[in-house]
Amino acid sequence: MAPFSLMSASVSLLAKSFNVFSCTSCLASSRFTGVLPAVYINQVKFLTSQASSPPKRPLNGYMRFVIQQQPVITRQNPEIKRVDIIRKIAQQWRTLSPDQKQPFEEASLRAREQFKIDFQHYQAQLTPAQIEQQVQEKRQRMAKRKSIRKKRELTILGKPKRPRSPFNIFMSEHFEEARGATTQAKMQSLLEDWKNMFGHQKKVYTQLAEDDKIRYKNEMKSWEEHMVELGREDLIREKTRPAKKKAPAKTPAAKKGTKKVKAVKKTTATAKSKTTRKTTKSTPTKTVRSTKKT
Repeated sequence: MAPFSLMSASVSLLAKSFNVFSCTSCLASSRFTGVLPAVYINQVKFLTSQASSPPKRPLNGYMRFVIQQQPVITRQNPEIKRVDIIRKIAQQWRTLSPDQKQPFEEASLRAREQFKIDFQHYQAQLTPAQIEQQVQEKRQRMAKRKSIRKKRELTILGKPKRPRSPFNIFMSEHFEEARGATTQAKMQSLLEDWKNMFGHQKKVYTQLAEDDKIRYKNEMKSWEEHMVELGREDLIREKTRPAKKKAPAKTPAAKKGTKKVKAVKKTTATAKSKTTRKTTKSTPTKTVRSTKKT
């Protein structure tokens, strides 16, 4: 019985492998013909239309061209770096005519329209709590992007680096010879060495840190003066900004004088209103009667 069971098991495995091979061959042939069976299309659509994750934004025409040309350029030039490959593809894209770019642009437009429909379906399935969570995540992304942009701008404008602490100076000097295979292990060993150091040994690095503070203070002063000249006072620290001139406070005598002037103005206004009322009352209206002769 045992050989018969083994034979049946092997036959079933061969049948399964034959089914898998037929499926893969069907997919391969459909790739060249450009038509997929309805079964595989529905499966792919079902997998990509999950409500748990939002639909991905479509690629523009240029990115579609990059994805198409990148393996070709890599195959032709295997020794070239990735950055140089992207530069070559960008140069090719610039030399293309509008007719040659049209298929990529049209594909991008179709994908954009499909993305709008998919995104509307996705938004309709969300609960109010999920929508609020998405709003919070978007705010965090925007704030992070804004801070990165600001840091980049400050680096371009040459803002001085902040002063280092005594431990940072110690770590930068002994990092290469520190124990450990990874960066984290080296930092941990240096921290232990720093904790075990005596006070007189740390004093050297403390003095270097104080000198670095003086350096930072002087460099920041000159940098902020330069920013004022450029009209970028928004980049200056609040404690070093020039104080706005306040209006001089009024003395008690000046306050009394203004009150008297206001009182005089009020009395003259009331007197004028009374005189106008009297004049309107003193002028009676004359009625002219016309008699008709019969």
